[in-house]
Amino acid sequence: MKSNPLWWKSAVFYELYVDTFAGDFKRLGSCLDYFSRLGIDCLHILPPYPSPMVDDGYDISDHQNVRPELGTLNDCRAFIQSAHARGIRVMTDLVLNHVSKDHPWFSEARRSRNNTKRDYFLWSDTGKDLAGSVNAFPHLKSSNWIVNKATGDYYFTTFYPEQPDLNWDNPEVTREMCAVIDFWIEVGVDAFRIDAASHLVKREGTNSKGLPETHAVLKKIRAHVNSRDPGVALLAEVRDTPARTRNYFGAGDECQLVYHFPMAEEMFLAALHNDPKEAELLFAHTPLAPANCQWVLFLRNHDELSMSMMTAEQMITEDERHEMIDYCDPSRRFVFKDDAGLCMRMASIFKRDPAKIRLAFQMLLGFPASAVIYYGEEIGMENDESLGVVLDCRRYVRGKFDWKRAHAEMRDPNSLFSFVAGLIARKKAHSVPMVSEADTL
Repeated sequence: MKSNPLWWKSAVFYELYVDTFAGDFKRLGSCLDYFSRLGIDCLHILPPYPSPMVDDGYDISDHQNVRPELGTLNDCRAFIQSAHARGIRVMTDLVLNHVSKDHPWFSEARRSRNNTKRDYFLWSDTGKDLAGSVNAFPHLKSSNWIVNKATGDYYFTTFYPEQPDLNWDNPEVTREMCAVIDFWIEVGVDAFRIDAASHLVKREGTNSKGLPETHAVLKKIRAHVNSRDPGVALLAEVRDTPARTRNYFGAGDECQLVYHFPMAEEMFLAALHNDPKEAELLFAHTPLAPANCQWVLFLRNHDELSMSMMTAEQMITEDERHEMIDYCDPSRRFVFKDDAGLCMRMASIFKRDPAKIRLAFQMLLGFPASAVIYYGEEIGMENDESLGVVLDCRRYVRGKFDWKRAHAEMRDPNSLFSFVAGLIARKKAHSVPMVSEADTL
């Protein structure tokens, strides 16, 4: 699909898991009418790779295949070809920060200190290095350093203990990951979401987040992608202030797309208060993107809805944040990491006032930016409470797609689905990309 080299400037993405949405790639191919009816430009396929599934696929054990339960690699190819025939692009995750402990690279590296794959990862004899680095999951591990019994030392992991971080100071890691990119471009993928984009390079005396060396890595990745296909987009997952997040565009030479996490928090608040003014103000004061880039807005995704950024930036007080959580989840069943966020779908949050969901979608699809819809939000799906009590509350928002509800919504001209489809059609008819730096010169 080469017709529009800047297709991402006003695209509407739809984020889904293959298995929970449809079962496998063959059945997902039979769902393409649904996406066309909704008006989707690009499907974000959450990690379909072989994995022990400790982190729902973000712990990858083989970068160049798909999980058997989703079908074969040829099934994946056929699905992408069918999507392209409908004018729908496909994006998948590029997980650069870490792999599964079951990945062949780490299986080799952990055996001995002399293994050729040893320098693909970060090691410590004491487990006390990089003490200031972000520990993303302190509720799951007390330290970023995990004991490796075979070699009597420790490996570094930012996220789950089972997800060893890659060593991006090793040129071989860059070479390996560029080969992964080449593989999936050949399969037909049109874009990559770069998971945990700010965490790639670690340095002593820092929090190992958003370092200049990480930006240098992203520039190399972008240059490589451009050399293969300049129509392939990179989307950075970065949770930070708009000013710092804007750095991931570079000078138009890093990621073409960057998530706007503070806008997700602000749109949620605006819907809660029935007043979009604050969201409009934040968007108006968002730094301009380079001419070949675009901000990406979303309401919900597969992770928690965080309000930590707004508290840190003094947009809301700590008391106000707790008040919001009291409104949304008074039982505290779905809170993430000591009230840092909510693992709740929009329909569960606004069960008492569904009109707020429509206001949220009006904001999401009304701003001149790209947008992401998380699967099921367009039909008012609620949290999957059949799971009982789970350690990782994010799983409550990752339940099976409700096809019974979807068919009813599609038949009802007054349904939420029809409302969202109408907003998308209006966005496409009146789409004006967000003002960029080039437009101001």
